[in-house]
Amino acid sequence: MKRILLPTDFSENAYNAAKYAVQLFSSEECTFYLLNTYTPVLYDNEYLVYNSNHPTLTEIYQDKSKKGLDRVLRRIKRNFKNENHHFEKISSFNLLNDEMKEVVAEKEIDLIVMGTKGATGAEEILFGTHTVHAIKKARCPLLAIPSHYEYKAPKGVLFPTDYEGEIPGLLGIMKDLASVHSSTIHILHVYFGVDLSSSQASRKKALSTAFKDIAHHFYSITGKSVTRAIYDFQEENEIDMLCMVNNKHSFFENLLFTPVVNEIGFNVKVPFLVIPSKKRK
Repeated sequence: MKRILLPTDFSENAYNAAKYAVQLFSSEECTFYLLNTYTPVLYDNEYLVYNSNHPTLTEIYQDKSKKGLDRVLRRIKRNFKNENHHFEKISSFNLLNDEMKEVVAEKEIDLIVMGTKGATGAEEILFGTHTVHAIKKARCPLLAIPSHYEYKAPKGVLFPTDYEGEIPGLLGIMKDLASVHSSTIHILHVYFGVDLSSSQASRKKALSTAFKDIAHHFYSITGKSVTRAIYDFQEENEIDMLCMVNNKHSFFENLLFTPVVNEIGFNVKVPFLVIPSKKRK
């Protein structure tokens, strides 16, 4: 049974991510953990002293959080009835990423699924602040769902790699998804005029072995930046999911976490699966 964490702030963007998750795993037995965190930042000491019979600010936020989780769960069950799916609600007075880290460890979470939209909604912003921090710190795979993305089975999965990082055992989540949905994995390498080193060649071979029972193809593209190669490949092929390994000091971090990316930006329009490297576990 898979254990899926669904953080929610009760927005449509968060619900859209949850909706994607229950459809993605519709044929599998799963436990979904609906998580909402709240952090009241303002306390009125006089109110607390002289109104002790009234609910505190924390209690008010807690009640709002629990009622919000109830609404989300009712909505999911109403629209996506599935006997294979089980739900647990978690309402916590904590910072989101701190609570996510604790829940991932305590519940042995297999995957986090969350929305990407930033608070401003500006298209030029790749991810919201919470999503960026979650991707940086995640110790389990994280699937980020673009705002308003309508579910489509991931038949084509794009997997860019520089063959520099170790092949993590956590690739299993991508293999599972590919097996269930009969996906084809497109493994993309951008060639800059230097042949693969022996270690890179070994990792490429390891990928071929890892995906031996799954349809997969290797591509080597020259004359383009990494972001341009990814962008063009998605434009020219039917890609339903982008997957990358978050190796420390890899091109992944250069793409996502530098203040300025290249001229086209790194605009994710399909679900984006981020897999932490072994070193990040």
